[in-house]
Amino acid sequence: MLENFNKAFESKARLGIMSILIVNETVDFNRLKDLLSLTDGNLASHLKALEELGYIGVNKQFIGRKPNTTYFATTVGKTAFTLHLDALESFLKGK
Repeated sequence: MLENFNKAFESKARLGIMSILIVNETVDFNRLKDLLSLTDGNLASHLKALEELGYIGVNKQFIGRKPNTTYFATTVGKTAFTLHLDALESFLKGK
């Protein structure tokens, strides 16, 4: 029953990040920080971990003279997250 639980999504922050990125094409760092009420360092560490797993991608660009970093869920990340949510749902339903 627990084979599709993914340890990468055990933290509330990572669940939140993936939930936001699944329903939005891209989201910038500051918007994620505001939505999740995380500090820069805390958010950055969770984003880095998800990026290293290949679950999210990053686009860095400049808008005018300001740097802008946006994040998106990869196909691998969407699949892993969906499997994790399905496993949670089955667990909660007692299947």
